[in-house]
Amino acid sequence: MLHYEFIKAYALAHAKTERGASLVEYALLVALIAVVCITAVTLLGKSASEKFSQVDSSIGNAGS
Repeated sequence: MLHYEFIKAYALAHAKTERGASLVEYALLVALIAVVCITAVTLLGKSASEKFSQVDSSIGNAGS
């Protein structure tokens, strides 16, 4: 009987760990950060590209 009590206590102790929940939370955070980064690059990418083109033409004109 003592053997079964030990197995039961061992199983309950390991069933209460939150390692899996933490892993899922970190995965969701990484996914959310990736979505935010992709959205920011998509929205700001064209504007930044136009700005770099303006700077490039300004530098090219100043050197002439």
